[in-house]
Amino acid sequence: MTTVPGQLVWEIVKKNNFFLVKEFGNGTAGVVFSKEPNNLYDLHSYKHSGLENKKTMNIQPEGKYKAILLATSKTKKQNKPSSLLNKSVMKKEFRRMAKAVTNQVADNYYRIDLKKAALARLSAVNRSLKIAKSGVKKRNRQA
Repeated sequence: MTTVPGQLVWEIVKKNNFFLVKEFGNGTAGVVFSKEPNNLYDLHSYKHSGLENKKTMNIQPEGKYKAILLATSKTKKQNKPSSLLNKSVMKKEFRRMAKAVTNQVADNYYRIDLKKAALARLSAVNRSLKIAKSGVKKRNRQA
């Protein structure tokens, strides 16, 4: 089965697709977001699109385990959606997870241009998993 080039897919779906979300602010300035899977910044652009690019990645929280899921797409399984993603669950401290993401994205020449976006997404997901401490502060009793 032959695959359709990403540029052609982008030209077809860039104006209208299911995942498109348009936000209008004051005046004519509007921002276009995308809810598609494997889009790190959730921006509607060819660079960040998860539909058109063969090499995509996603970072999201993993269920009840307070872990982070790193999913990268396989380039040779594009016609098999069930086995398209390599999934790895990370439960370590933030520095080790950041190093793992950097190794996966930049050091393996996967998508070097997504390194900053992947680390920003990892940081945001990691902050969302932290449990806020209670509002009661302990007093320091010094003589």
